[in-house]
Amino acid sequence: MLFENRIDAGRQLAEEVDVKNPEKSVVVALPRGGVPLGIELAKKRNIPFDVILSKKIGHPSHSEYAVGALSEHGDPILDETTQELLDQEWLDTELKRIRNEIARRQRMYSKEITKKPLKGKTVIIVDDGIATGMTMKAAIEAAKAQEARKIIVAVPVIPKDTYKELESLVDDIAAVLIPETFKGAVGAYYADFKQLEDEEVMEMLHTYENTDA
Repeated sequence: MLFENRIDAGRQLAEEVDVKNPEKSVVVALPRGGVPLGIELAKKRNIPFDVILSKKIGHPSHSEYAVGALSEHGDPILDETTQELLDQEWLDTELKRIRNEIARRQRMYSKEITKKPLKGKTVIIVDDGIATGMTMKAAIEAAKAQEARKIIVAVPVIPKDTYKELESLVDDIAAVLIPETFKGAVGAYYADFKQLEDEEVMEMLHTYENTDA
């Protein structure tokens, strides 16, 4: 099964999410790829929408391989098996770079969308898919740091082993596909998985915020 694009994935994902009290909930999406899905889910279920920033820490030799992640709140999440192999000076420099990038995006996105408080809310964290789960783990910790009452992870595709790893960290996981054998990359489950640029995300947030108003 292939999702046509992120909009299609968001619409299908909305059917999988069970929300009892929309008015006491917040959908938070991981930019950039999670934003179109999160907006679709928020609109369909009439739930307030926001973004939550969490970035992968890529391996120094293979940047696509995640050795950890860092969110807008809390400490970095690091893979225990590789952490001790990393050069501490490199890691400190990389964490500083990522923190600066997160701060830059916070300033940028705040121009288009009003920050929603998560304290005491059911928080639905949305991304366009999960592979290792590192970025999502950091987002989960960020939601916990903001005292979310309940946390639901919502993604169109997540490998079964990652699902099992994450389910003890949250109250629920909503997913369309939970493959036993993962194709190796989230993009393999999409017909159109083009990378989104900041300008496109800003436009989506602007349109959502104005329509919501």
